Amino acid sequence: MDETTPIRVLLYSHDSQGLGHVRRNLAIAHHLARVIPEETGRPVSGLLVSGLPRASRFPLPQGFDWLTIPGIAKGEDGYHARFLGTATKDLINLRSSVLEATLLGFMPDLVIIDRHIYGVRKELRRPLRRLREAKPEARVVLGLREVLDEPEVVAAEWKRLKNPMKLRELVDEVWIYGDRAVHDPIATGEAPPALIDRLRFTGYLASGRADAPAGEEGLAENPPFILTTTGGGSDGMDLLRAAVAIDVPEGHQHLVVTGPQLGEDEVAEIQALAGERTVVHAALPGLVEHIENASAVIAMGGYNTVCEILATDTPGLIVPREVPRLEQLIRARAMERAGAMELMRADDVTTDALSAWVADAVNRRADRSHVERDGLDVTAHYAAELLQRASVRELVGASA
Repeated sequence: MDETTPIRVLLYSHDSQGLGHVRRNLAIAHHLARVIPEETGRPVSGLLVSGLPRASRFPLPQGFDWLTIPGIAKGEDGYHARFLGTATKDLINLRSSVLEATLLGFMPDLVIIDRHIYGVRKELRRPLRRLREAKPEARVVLGLREVLDEPEVVAAEWKRLKNPMKLRELVDEVWIYGDRAVHDPIATGEAPPALIDRLRFTGYLASGRADAPAGEEGLAENPPFILTTTGGGSDGMDLLRAAVAIDVPEGHQHLVVTGPQLGEDEVAEIQALAGERTVVHAALPGLVEHIENASAVIAMGGYNTVCEILATDTPGLIVPREVPRLEQLIRARAMERAGAMELMRADDVTTDALSAWVADAVNRRADRSHVERDGLDVTAHYAAELLQRASVRELVGASA
């Protein structure tokens, strides 16, 4: 293969709720764009597939572009169109057709799928099979958070995929984005049974996250500050109501980031409740940098937010969401056992309780050096290694 020919990478996330899936893939893409050329001598061309138009606001690595497919959301009755006025079945067929055309047109060398190997309602299964037929040397990776949900819930999900041999025909490796010493999904039964022999732990995708530069909006000459963030914000109102009125330690400001998915009326409510020296933003550029510079952080327990805290020595209090999944609570408990962060259950959250925690936390730092946090670099090295092995197989097959 000519060294000037780009290695083609496609990263898929189904994006039914929140920005977590696509932000995880985006962080990986930035490291792939750097590491793969270093290790293979070839440039990278990549596509990030997402159903969230707002995802395209995030900065891309060189050589990458977005493919925005019709959005999907999850309600009480299951999946439905986020914006498009069509039946769910028709939406899935449309998304699947777009995905198939993309895979067969782009012909990626590597496909990284976040969380759901077949996508929403198996929209990705046929496209992946068609890619396998057209380009057998293409490598397919399933990327999983270290915590998925309660083991029995996850076991039922894997069982619903049915024929495990079909799964093995499509998936070359499974990368678990976590530290096995903190949470072991093999021991809990969360890992896919049919692919146990293909699992690789990367460590948390924490260190080296790419983000927009931090601005100084709302900060008077960068005083010490505490930070409250609820990720996308769609399910953070209870925490925001309690946190926005806390007693801010002397000499500090309080930055509250509600998240871009919180409605305008809800943001206005939180702003009206804001206490002294508290500034409320719907979104804030450079959140990674703000977490690093904060005196203390209060947050929910989504994977990306936890990783952003892990990358720093900023004391962190996690108030996990517990409905409809227990993923965040399981993760928060694991972080507490590892001595990496502290946990406060939602039922225990009050303004007074948060004020007491902040008053103590601003006087210390957190040592997280014992946690594997270099997952972004490790993931990129795994990708380069997998591509190089595939290239060798291709050359051997061609010469046979």
